[in-house]
Amino acid sequence: MKYKKISSSLFIKNRIEFSKKMISNSLAIFNSSDEFPRSGDQNFSFKQNPDLFFLSGIDQEQSILLLYPDCPNPLYKEVLFLRKTNDHIKVWEGHKYTKEQAKEASGIENVCWLEEFENVLHSIIHYTDCVYLNTNENDRYAHSVKYRDLRFIEDLKSRYPLHNYKRAALLMRELRVVKSDIEVDLTQKACKITEDAFKRVLKFVKPGVAEYEIEAEIIHEFIKQQATGHAYSPIIASGINANILHYNDNDQICKDGELILMDFGAEYANYNADLTRTIPVGGRFSPRQKEVYNAVLHVLKEATKLLVSGTIWNDYHVQVGEMMTEQLVNLKLLTMDEVRNQSKEIPAYKKYFMHGTSHHLGIDVHDFSGRYTPFAEGNILTCEPGIYIPEESFGVRLENDILITKSGNYNFMENTPIEVEEIENWMNN
Repeated sequence: MKYKKISSSLFIKNRIEFSKKMISNSLAIFNSSDEFPRSGDQNFSFKQNPDLFFLSGIDQEQSILLLYPDCPNPLYKEVLFLRKTNDHIKVWEGHKYTKEQAKEASGIENVCWLEEFENVLHSIIHYTDCVYLNTNENDRYAHSVKYRDLRFIEDLKSRYPLHNYKRAALLMRELRVVKSDIEVDLTQKACKITEDAFKRVLKFVKPGVAEYEIEAEIIHEFIKQQATGHAYSPIIASGINANILHYNDNDQICKDGELILMDFGAEYANYNADLTRTIPVGGRFSPRQKEVYNAVLHVLKEATKLLVSGTIWNDYHVQVGEMMTEQLVNLKLLTMDEVRNQSKEIPAYKKYFMHGTSHHLGIDVHDFSGRYTPFAEGNILTCEPGIYIPEESFGVRLENDILITKSGNYNFMENTPIEVEEIENWMNN
């Protein structure tokens, strides 16, 4: 891993909190992510299952975590199973955890090789009252591929059909959404790397550069600062491309007079940043571009004030919609007649601002959370309003990452240029 070691205290605390939520005499099993084939004999880069990482800190394929706090055999209250390395693996794949290294990373004393898993599981599973199993219950995800957790569940139920099974995801949803101090620090690191990449881009952009050249500047800064890489596929959208919300071709030339909408973030130690900025290719906004930009910035600032403990997700988005409606009327993109005649299901503002304003951020970019759970202290949320005007060949989106605290919001991007004057000064000095 490129990133610096994380204190095992984070993962020890997370396991303690998870165990408190388990019913008495229950067992929980967490699997690492699949290694997905890319083509030929190649796999995609491995990305650890976020729940297994949250509970163990282990960032390696073919790993299993077993938790049984009330196990009658004290040896198996916590067990970590790892792929056993050998000389062939050392030569072709390089470093894998030793048992001692895994103990240090996770704080788990009993580390076994993966080949021992079936025997250990069989020796204790009959003594438990229920088994917690994990699946991806992120409500933004709909699976079409039978991933490792689902295959494991099918196999386990076929061998132990009369056991009582429960969903680990219900407990993880409560735990992962509130960030500890160490998680906040890791997110801050990811955001600082992202900030530095943006400042690098501000000095680099000029008419005639390609979107992919900007992308190259970003990844250069990420890797230089020990980020794993991009938190998600970066969007470098110049001109009319900004009206494609998930544009990532990044293959066009940036022309003088255009805006570039850039949505990117670093992944550091599996924690993510998520930044969006919109800048003028030539270093100066036109009056109309500035007018739209400042409207989006106004909504961003006002919406951020609503990100407080107790706010309800749906109510928040309704309020932001009302703010945006006012700005769109001021920009003469909507008329008051259109607003009065709008439908409740599809408000008029959706023509120019069609996505949500916020999502939770953490080990996943769209982090695991409850859509109907009020925001709380320790939540990290994005705030990302936008206005997209295809008929004027540009779009503007601005995004910060916000931590809710007892004393108010903390903006991880507070030192990342965002005001019109800041952007223009960085690009021209």
